[in-house]
Formats: sequence, structure tokens, C-alpha cells
Amino acid sequence: MAYRNSLKLALLGAVSLGACSTVSPTPAAQNKAGVSPEVYAIHQRFMTLDTHLDTPAFLDTVRGYDIMARHDVERDGTQVDYPRMIDGGLDGGFWAIYMGQGPLTPEGYQQVRDKALIRATSIHKMVAANPGVFEIALTSSDASRIFASGKKIVYLSMENSYELGDDLSLLDSFYKLGVRMAGPVHNGTNQLADSTNPGAVGAKWGGLSPMGREYVKRANELGIILDGSHSADTTIEQMIDLSATPIILSHHGCDGVHEHPRNLPDALLKKMAAKGGVIHMNALGAFLKDLPQSPERMAAMQALRQKMGDTDRLVGDAYEKFLDERAALNKKYPEVKATFEDYMEQILYAIKLVGVDHVGFGADWDGGGGVAGYEDILMLPKITDRLLKEGYTEADLQKMWGGNVVRLLKVAEDYEASLKK
Repeated sequence: MAYRNSLKLALLGAVSLGACSTVSPTPAAQNKAGVSPEVYAIHQRFMTLDTHLDTPAFLDTVRGYDIMARHDVERDGTQVDYPRMIDGGLDGGFWAIYMGQGPLTPEGYQQVRDKALIRATSIHKMVAANPGVFEIALTSSDASRIFASGKKIVYLSMENSYELGDDLSLLDSFYKLGVRMAGPVHNGTNQLADSTNPGAVGAKWGGLSPMGREYVKRANELGIILDGSHSADTTIEQMIDLSATPIILSHHGCDGVHEHPRNLPDALLKKMAAKGGVIHMNALGAFLKDLPQSPERMAAMQALRQKMGDTDRLVGDAYEKFLDERAALNKKYPEVKATFEDYMEQILYAIKLVGVDHVGFGADWDGGGGVAGYEDILMLPKITDRLLKEGYTEADLQKMWGGNVVRLLKVAEDYEASLKK
């Protein structure tokens, strides 16, 4: 009961915070991607939604994160902020309530619920503090309305539903907080399903657990899109079979290009698409190709982590010192990275395999995504440029940049509404 009351208080706090906020003028967009003015103008006309933004993880750190300030990916590693959203032409997307996997115990469940509540509240506070810039989206039609207003679109998603513990009714509570997309697992099998990276628990369920099957049913009833990213292939296939609505892979890849546990085999990808689902392409380098790092770099990174401890808790001079030392390390032992062409290979393969109606973009920004030549959201117009050169139409691109996920939202909503008739 205390947890449910805190959910209500969190929402009330976020709403009241917005009442005293001011509206900021929209800055003029600047082409930082190096594409032609013509392509840049086309890209800016699209409604662009990324289906997996991990930026909320910065919002509730001790250090905090000013979403309205321009940051530098080369300096602090961040990839999303409002000025870069303007320049890169990112209109919003699904802002993730990400929770790492912990022990499957009552104590573990309670701890992660508290953290998830803080993360969700941080997203609401970001919006409430900047009502002229961001707006919470709850329905499929909200996307186009908010886009037309010039504000940025904020859907909420859950990456890992571990925080539900053994109480599935909490999914309803997170729905009331605005969650419209949810995946059962992250790295580590949990009470709901097997993970693609099962961890110490192992592949326990052969896909979905009994509670996981009820989770699929309840998500359908609420109108929540089910997200298969991070789920084992067996889990994904069962989600496809059991779900009354199409599923999404919010940040995933194709085994047909590079075999990796976080990439999907062609046959399963085709099965998902045949039921209306969509894969959104991940730009995390290790999922695109093998990236062996030098032993010297790995040892130096380990030593830096041990020296600095929990970097999320560093502030002021201590944080700047960490950034300086990391920059020096990267210069001395450069990281082996995937490239923009590696990412495009995945995208083009997926389009040819399942078609433009079943592909979108979920680059895993601020969660490990980004490659050489596509380091942050400033580079989004490069995707538009390349796909136009490949012969895809503006109508094709609008589907992939946002239309497909909005379609999934509408299907989920319609199914939820049909149950009430």
C-alpha cells in the first residue's frame, strides 16, 4: 500500500512542478551531420522517434543531468539532450525506465521497485520542468499532435519488468505512470522469462514463466506494446505466439549479418513481421561485429574503474578528474569501434528481409549505442541521407522513423478498447 501511495504522490509532485515552469524558445536547428541542405530539410520534416532512449538513467544520479544544456559526447559520453535533439532532428521516443537485474527475493523486488519509481518520476519531472519543450505522450495520436506543436515527444517504457516482483498488478500502476511499452527481462533471467544473457540463474523457463504468460496477457489488456529486446529467442517466439497484438524489438539486430545473442535469426524475424511486429535497429557496436580490444586498454579501463568506484556518484572536481583520465586513456589506448557502415549493413539487411513496414530505429542512445561516424543524435540525418541514396522514398522513411511504432501503439490501443465493448 505504501508503494502505491508513493506512486500517487510522485505523479502529483510532477504535475505541481510543471505549474510554475516557464516556456523556452526553440533554438534554430543546425546541420551538424554533414548532409546536404536538401536532405537536412527532408529529415527535419519527418516525425522521428527512437524506441529506446536510456537518457533517464542520468536524470536521477547524484550528479544530475541538465537535459536543456548542450553536452559533448567526446567529453562526457552522453548522446541525447534538447539542443542536440533540435540539431539532429530527433522528435522524441520511448524514454526507458531501465532497471538492472538483481536477486529474485522479496528484498530485491522491493529495492528495485523504489528505484524504478524514482526513474519514472525523474522523467515526469524533466517534462514538468520544461512544459514548453517536452510533453508526455499516452496515446498513438499524441505523437503527431505533440510533433505539430513543436515540442518533444516523451513516451515511457520499461526495460526489464523485474520491478513487478511477484505482483503483476503493479504493471497497472506503471501503466498509470505512463508506460506504454514494456519488456520482461534485461541481462539475467528473472521471474517472468529467460534472458538472452541468462546469467547465474540460467535458462530457467524455456521461454516465458507461468507468470510471464500472464504478463503478456495483462500487457495486451492494458494496451502496452510488448518488447522482446533482451529476451531469449525462445521467449521472443512465445511472445509472438501468445500476444494478441504485434510485438516490438525496441533495440535489436539481425543474426544474418552478425551472429550474437542480442540479434535475431532470420526465420524468427520473419515470423515476428508476419504478425505485424517491428524491429528497431540497435547501434551498439558489439552487436554489429566482433570488436577485440587490446589487453592494455582492458587493463587500463579496469584500473580506472577500481580507482574511481561508482562514477554515477562523482560530482564536481572528482567527476572532471574522471573525465580527464578517461580521455587520456582513450587517447593512449584507442577503442576499437564499429562504424556507420557496419550499422547501415544491419539496417539495409533488415529492410530487405522484412520490408520498410517492419523496421525502425532504436540505437540504444545513452545505453551503449553509437559507432564511429554515428556517435550521437546529431548524426541522425546521415540515416535519412543514406536511405534516400539507396532508393527508399520519403514515405518509406517516415514509416521507419516513427510511423511503424505509432502503428503498433494504435493496434495495442484498439485491442484494449475492444475488450471493453
